[in-house]
Amino acid sequence: MKVPFLDLKQQHQAIRAEVLAALAATYDATRFCLGKDVEDFEKNFSTTFGYARTLGMNSGTSPLHLGSICGGFGPGDEIITTPFTFASSCWGISYVGATPVFVDVDTDTWCISPESISRAITPKTKGIVVVHIFGQPARMDEIMAIARKHKLFVIEDCAQAVGATYRGSPVGSLGDCGTFSFYPTKNLGACGEGGAFVSKHAAVMDKAQLLRVHGSPKRYTHTEVGFNFRMDGFQGAVLSIKLQHIARWTARRREIAARYRAEIIHPKIQLPVVPAHGESVWHQFTMLHPRRDALRTHLEQGGVGTEIIYPGPMHLQPCYASLGYEQGSLPVAEHASERCVSLPIFPELTDEQVAHVIASVNSF
Repeated sequence: MKVPFLDLKQQHQAIRAEVLAALAATYDATRFCLGKDVEDFEKNFSTTFGYARTLGMNSGTSPLHLGSICGGFGPGDEIITTPFTFASSCWGISYVGATPVFVDVDTDTWCISPESISRAITPKTKGIVVVHIFGQPARMDEIMAIARKHKLFVIEDCAQAVGATYRGSPVGSLGDCGTFSFYPTKNLGACGEGGAFVSKHAAVMDKAQLLRVHGSPKRYTHTEVGFNFRMDGFQGAVLSIKLQHIARWTARRREIAARYRAEIIHPKIQLPVVPAHGESVWHQFTMLHPRRDALRTHLEQGGVGTEIIYPGPMHLQPCYASLGYEQGSLPVAEHASERCVSLPIFPELTDEQVAHVIASVNSF
């Protein structure tokens, strides 16, 4: 039996008629940059997940960049973040000239560790970028207590966590701002690039909205040096269609994860946990095994696709070599990167495919 790691064709084929009709309406109305389709998506996103206001953007990287600007980060500032993430989580820090300070992660969810954050604070620390990795909510109560004590601006990178909650509150609403990615492989994926920005602070939202469109409060007036971070109309139209299905897709991801956690029984595998403080949306089902590469080969021979997410932690990437981190400096993140392997968990998997994945893992 073949079980691909991800098959986007199935999702898009199922909603093809809806999406093409929405795209045709956008095309016929020539609503190509922002406009009604993006405004409708912003309202739908806010309503669906519980945000006061949402700004649609052109990628998941752009809102991270704006978060660093809204936080007042700049040269000489230190911003604490996780090394076990995709690179764009760090780019906003670097774009504004601040210095990322990488700290270790929790041993069960692989989200940033509050204890590690506390140990890393210096007089130069100005903020924290939290990543809800793989759809798992980080320990936000402890992180926000640290932030309040030291007056730090907190950005929540929710790129993999759309719909996840922390003690009943949506991720992205707990820090000072939240950012989202709608890259096609995400739980809520566009047909191209897309992203969003949220904040509980009206002033932060106003500043982000201004900077999103060339620092321009009205046409041909520019009060700040801004950017072109606009979401295009086609992506807004697609995402509004997909929002109608996201609850069902998330429920299916949770069903699959529950089966994996209950039925994968292997003495050397560390399975991901379900955190007591929140609900994961299982963007990835990532587990650890000391012979990760051999396990992948075994699964591939049985027709099961896998991925390594992420094989190289950010503190050891060449782009940050000047920061001076060495192998062994952040052992939990390095341990995870050396052993992690992700299993198929997209919503269209059949029960038979899930059973095949489980049997294949258990037979290694």
